[in-house]
Amino acid sequence: MAQTALMRVDDRTEALRESVSELLSMDEPRKRFAAMMSGLGFHYDLGEGHPLLGRRVPDLDLVTASGPVRVFTLLHDARPVLLNLGEPGRFDITPWADRVQLIDAKYDGAWELPAIGAVAAPVAVLIRPDGYVAWVGDLAQVGLADALTTWFGPPVTA
Repeated sequence: MAQTALMRVDDRTEALRESVSELLSMDEPRKRFAAMMSGLGFHYDLGEGHPLLGRRVPDLDLVTASGPVRVFTLLHDARPVLLNLGEPGRFDITPWADRVQLIDAKYDGAWELPAIGAVAAPVAVLIRPDGYVAWVGDLAQVGLADALTTWFGPPVTA
């Protein structure tokens, strides 16, 4: 709607268009506008916690035991992913293994999110099939079982 409003032809709109053009010449406003227009700035309110929670995960270049892979490649099968960036083997999601992939990986670099910029690197993230982060945590795994159950159903018992 804002873009459409800027298409009007009158003196007020021309003044507004000049102001917006000036803002878009600056990095921070340009990043925010791009995030809004692309939908990458969208944030689901999933509670308090890490800035990644409820946001689209960035498409990072990861290194796994099987070789390099990008985050979005892990989502091609439309299955959720628990991405462990800490010590391999620290997470046990056996009761959800039929529904959720557990990937141990490494990433060396900054976590840059559209609209908000750099965030602290997480130890682990639970990524929904649509690419949004459902849980962010550490090796304490606080809330992981709840997030797995909420998003992907109850655990399967043997």
